[in-house]
Amino acid sequence: MARYITSVRTARSVDDAFDYMADLRNFEQWDPGVHKVTQFKGIGAGADSEFDVTVASIGRDMKLRYRTTEFVPPATILAVARTALLTSTDRITVRADGTGSIVTYDADLRLRSVWKVFEPVLRMSFKKIGDRAAAGLRTALDGTEVLP
Repeated sequence: MARYITSVRTARSVDDAFDYMADLRNFEQWDPGVHKVTQFKGIGAGADSEFDVTVASIGRDMKLRYRTTEFVPPATILAVARTALLTSTDRITVRADGTGSIVTYDADLRLRSVWKVFEPVLRMSFKKIGDRAAAGLRTALDGTEVLP
């Protein structure tokens, strides 16, 4: 398993931050590893919405279909993608912080079946990927990192 967690303090209200993060089409605005996002099912963010997210992968791009499996405005979004190779689970939480909010992005990537032997390599590269995405998220939210 490879996991990356980052939290960003932003002046955006809880509702505004939630709306931005819940619409997975915004991923390509802040995550440099995401090349394209198109909505497959639903209109915008919401329960059971699905998005095709094209991400950079070794040698070629990979399309992941993320399904929103938990949608609790304005606090939590859980989106999951499953392929024969991996399961990617992204949990986004938003909580009040004074007049602004704190957005926490928790990404969990697990290789499946015989691919599990490559998880140590995945963990190392996922940290670099996560660091770039976290920097992009701070910029998009005009925020600062919240240290654990």
